[in-house]
Amino acid sequence: MAKHNQEENEVEDNKLASNVIGLFESSIMGIAGSAPAYSIAATTVTLAVTVGLFGPGELLYSGIAMFGVVIAFHYMGKVRQNAGATYIWVRNALHPILGYLAGWSLVTASIIFGLVSTVPASTGLLSLFTSNQNTISNVHWTTFVGALIFIFMVAIIAYGIKFTAKAQVVMTVIELGLLWIFDVIALLHHPHTHHFDWGWFSFNQIKAYTTPDVAAAALNPFDSKYAVAHGLSAILIGAVSGAFFYWGWDVTANLNEETKDGKDNAGKGGIVGIFFVFFTFLLTLIAINMVLSDATLHNSSSILSDFAAVLIPGWFGKFIIVSVLLSTVATIETQMIQVTRTLFSMGRDFTMPGAFGHVHKKFRTPWNATLFTTVFVLLFFVGSQFITKVNDIAQAGVSAIGIQICFYYALAAISVIVLYRHYLLRDFKTFVLVGLWPALSGVFLIAVLIKVIPTLSHLALWVGVGTVAIGVIPMAIFWKQGSTYFLKVTKEERRAILD
Repeated sequence: MAKHNQEENEVEDNKLASNVIGLFESSIMGIAGSAPAYSIAATTVTLAVTVGLFGPGELLYSGIAMFGVVIAFHYMGKVRQNAGATYIWVRNALHPILGYLAGWSLVTASIIFGLVSTVPASTGLLSLFTSNQNTISNVHWTTFVGALIFIFMVAIIAYGIKFTAKAQVVMTVIELGLLWIFDVIALLHHPHTHHFDWGWFSFNQIKAYTTPDVAAAALNPFDSKYAVAHGLSAILIGAVSGAFFYWGWDVTANLNEETKDGKDNAGKGGIVGIFFVFFTFLLTLIAINMVLSDATLHNSSSILSDFAAVLIPGWFGKFIIVSVLLSTVATIETQMIQVTRTLFSMGRDFTMPGAFGHVHKKFRTPWNATLFTTVFVLLFFVGSQFITKVNDIAQAGVSAIGIQICFYYALAAISVIVLYRHYLLRDFKTFVLVGLWPALSGVFLIAVLIKVIPTLSHLALWVGVGTVAIGVIPMAIFWKQGSTYFLKVTKEERRAILD
């Protein structure tokens, strides 16, 4: 009896903090994970090069597809609350191999993102205090400041999810508030470079473009003669950028063990968060289209700074940099939460070193997984700043992230259908929300992969597919060591009960 009680106490001591964040904090986490200001600053030019002025339409259709995945996460969260989320759900619905690779894809994508987004956070912070471009672009300064930012954010994560959530609320409210202020000013600004056009959302008018030469781009970068695809084909090409815009909201699922009534609130937090993100993306892309010229959209090195400069020249425009900086820091934090929680779940299942499955006795956070991730990312980050080949791999990783996002989101969308297959015809609502919508989203994401993979550079392809394939090595090791995760999925695990 004494031994049994000791084992129960050890299990209890090794749990994440429970009932810490509510629906409001979970929703904020969903917004922060998608990082509206950072995503717009980092990806709008790429989107514009790909689909021209049809960016709002691309984000509309990509957003509709993403909602199918959000709904899938919501319903799967009702089945089992697990810090690994996709890692465990895909395993139960489809196969342990696919579940493991889905979790591994999330981990690798988040690590790559944490690596490459630290530089923009560093340069953004430096630009607030100096206009000297030599200082802002100095590799030693950017590396030093970037490392400090990363360590500071990881320290917040390690300290506890309650404190992390409070920090996210402050950063995200300021970020959205500043973005919306500039958006409203842009809508009221006259004259507009482009008048609002419903054609920006037209399914049939959306075009995907090749990248023209510099001279042609300066004259008319979105000339229709450069279009290489129209309609659905163009949307699929642009959807990799669209997926990157929205990606990150699923941090709410990785936090469902730590969320009050995680069975419902973690999933609802993702839904509420993605609504705000969806609205913000469409509003801001419309505002940017209306204010900036084609040449700026195509060639800008700092799209939101250029956007603010047109609206309010002078020092006030720097407030948009604050928005981007807060967004960048916030999303680094949420991505590291996803990594550490997924590694914690893997360690707990002994599909990764068991030490990852332990929590700090006081802070109730996955201490070992956090420490490992911090050291790994910092070493790679510093190396990428001073070693050309490492930097090339890191930059190729940015293109590769889209592959990993589409891969594990598609698996999640398919998984909810399998788990609830016995209820799909119960009523119209269930058929649409649990069956049809996730199915269409999954097919859309698979089609994006098929369409985009041939367009990637060899290095981006090797990084994107290679980092996922590397996951087979630890999977084989821990499978051989007898982890129960790899046992045959039971009928009970593969069937969800719909209340």
